[in-house]
Amino acid sequence: MANPGILSRNIRDLRLKRGLSQDRLSKLADLSLNTVVKVESGRNPNPTIGTLLKIARSLNVKIDDLVR
Repeated sequence: MANPGILSRNIRDLRLKRGLSQDRLSKLADLSLNTVVKVESGRNPNPTIGTLLKIARSLNVKIDDLVR
């Protein structure tokens, strides 16, 4: 997995670019708010591929865009 700092920063940047709150992203991705907060803050450095896929789809990007 890529550097978790990169992952969390990319998710945050993409979310903010789209004007979404963490709560709104969690609803769009069908994830708990706690999951989104932990992934975005880096407290969950190894999210499942399913979680990343849900986040990527909600942000209209590919998983690759989250980990670059």
